[in-house]
Amino acid sequence: MKVKKKGAVAVGMLVATSILALAGCAGGTTAEPTSSDDAASAGALTVWVDADRARALEDVAKTFEQEKGVKVNLVVKDYGKIRDEFTAQVPTGKGPDITIGGHDWIGAFVKDGIVAPVELGDKTADFEKVAIQAVTYDGKNYGLPYAIENIAILRNTALADSTPGTYDEMIAKGQAAGTEYPFVVGLDPQAADPYHLYPFQTSFGNSVFAQNADGSYDASQLTIGDEAGQAFAAWLTAQGDTGTKVLNLNLSGDLAKEAFNAGKSPYFLTGPWNLADAQKAGIDVAVDAIPTTGDSAAQPFAGVQTFFLSAKSNNALIANEFLVNYIATADVQTALFEAGGRPPALTESFEAAQSDPLIAGFAQVGANAVPMPSIPQMGLVWDDWGKTEAALIKGSSDPAGDWVKMADAIKSKLG
Repeated sequence: MKVKKKGAVAVGMLVATSILALAGCAGGTTAEPTSSDDAASAGALTVWVDADRARALEDVAKTFEQEKGVKVNLVVKDYGKIRDEFTAQVPTGKGPDITIGGHDWIGAFVKDGIVAPVELGDKTADFEKVAIQAVTYDGKNYGLPYAIENIAILRNTALADSTPGTYDEMIAKGQAAGTEYPFVVGLDPQAADPYHLYPFQTSFGNSVFAQNADGSYDASQLTIGDEAGQAFAAWLTAQGDTGTKVLNLNLSGDLAKEAFNAGKSPYFLTGPWNLADAQKAGIDVAVDAIPTTGDSAAQPFAGVQTFFLSAKSNNALIANEFLVNYIATADVQTALFEAGGRPPALTESFEAAQSDPLIAGFAQVGANAVPMPSIPQMGLVWDDWGKTEAALIKGSSDPAGDWVKMADAIKSKLG
């Protein structure tokens, strides 16, 4: 893989000095996974990745060693365990120099003192705005973004020729298709799914926390319980068991996907992770914007996949060089996109990926997305939020009142 290296950061001289000093210690590049979990010794970098990312990074790891004389050990981890293991190991001096993860982990990582800022320098402008917003915390950049994901409407083109601009029109068109379900979205009987239902909530003009001018969230301003949120609560009840029954708590994510792939619904609210299975099932898929339910645009959450730099890394300058001048290149970001199917975070690769109309569809919806809050306080919101949504869908005689009670419960936890 040829790696482009435009936009070197200002720390280049320091990095070069460190690399020259360590070059004599470096061995051959280990592109194959290694079982070592210890922090990288001088002259080597340890990077935690999942299996797909490991394959996508093999070439750049070899290039980095050839050009910088520094070995890169790619350690394959179960993605679902990375957060907990990183949190447990870094304070003890173990763990990797770099790990992958979701941007919404940043607040807790910073609070625990286990990640260091990544110095992007002039490379910042090379990334999509939402990606930079997502990895920015307290005015500092705490990650190197590599992929953006958000939900949109998957449409079975054999059952519907378009997705209307409003939710009610979409449901009417879905009913006219004569399928079992006019529209499906995966929900949980006890916790609904605030993530998937959020674009409908934002369409009513409601958010969880207020946002600052730079896109960051203000944990002191919980906005979820306002009048717009109460209107959304009433809408949830109207779409549930005592209303239209379109929102179905018996359809889990897997069952909703199964229904769509079996041709039982023309519309499916989901992310790019379900594209491949729909195509394997023989569905001719289109990706469309999420219809509005209120007077505002439907804005889903944007999730940004990120490389984090350990605060305890012995090789922080070299690790920053690897991230900024090797991972933040079009070739590598495109390889990561091809491995994971999520639109790249680097604008050059992001635009190139849109030659695929399905990726372009997700990207167009994502352009209006808002970063999922990464502040630690967000962890105190999900439980009450999801349980209240489920209760509203099951039926409520006072949805606005129930929504306010939920907001008050969250406030009491926030302190």
